[in-house]
Amino acid sequence: MGVDVCWDPATEQPPARQAAFRSMTAVTAGDKSAWLALFAGDAVVEDPIGPSMFDEEGKGHHGQDGISAFWDKTIANVERFQFTIRDSHAAGDEVANVGTITTYLPGGYRVDTDGVFVYRVREDGLIVSMRAFWETERAMATARKADE
Repeated sequence: MGVDVCWDPATEQPPARQAAFRSMTAVTAGDKSAWLALFAGDAVVEDPIGPSMFDEEGKGHHGQDGISAFWDKTIANVERFQFTIRDSHAAGDEVANVGTITTYLPGGYRVDTDGVFVYRVREDGLIVSMRAFWETERAMATARKADE
């Protein structure tokens, strides 16, 4: 299982794009430790932005403990991920990736989540912010049997 991206990760890329690629790779591999190691101690994950079933107050998941709990609540419950990045815009210490995350869920279902996924890194390349812009209702409307 690999990450389906439209840029060549073997060529020189901006640090935020590299961090985003490493994040997707760790998620695809189901490697929580590798994923957590990509984040600064004071990082924030907002996935999705605002109140959701994953973050009722909409304030994000803060620090290593909060981000670890986010993994356990969301990523750990998915059987397989496929990332399709259709475009990527790097500027300064951030990158905005436009694409679809396909999640394969227990019971043989899959969901496609279209969105914009923004990563900001600090000077050492660690992620300080990951913000995902996607709509829950729109994603849930794509739920179907995995073989469809």
